[in-house]
Amino acid sequence: MENFWMSILYFVLGGAIGAAIAYFLTRKAFEKQLKENPPINEKMIRAMYAQMGRKPSEAQIRQIMKSMGQ
Repeated sequence: MENFWMSILYFVLGGAIGAAIAYFLTRKAFEKQLKENPPINEKMIRAMYAQMGRKPSEAQIRQIMKSMGQ
């Protein structure tokens, strides 16, 4: 019976350690992605409009930023 409880303890302990390692590795990968591919900002929106040959108003830029949830 003692082996049964020890195996459950090892299983739970291994799961907790695995979850912690996965959390930190995923967090590091996510931060790397954000650094390499930053979310869109007002400067990028202005450049996009310039490529289309238009000059955006501040209201248009604010509307796009709001629609993107930033």
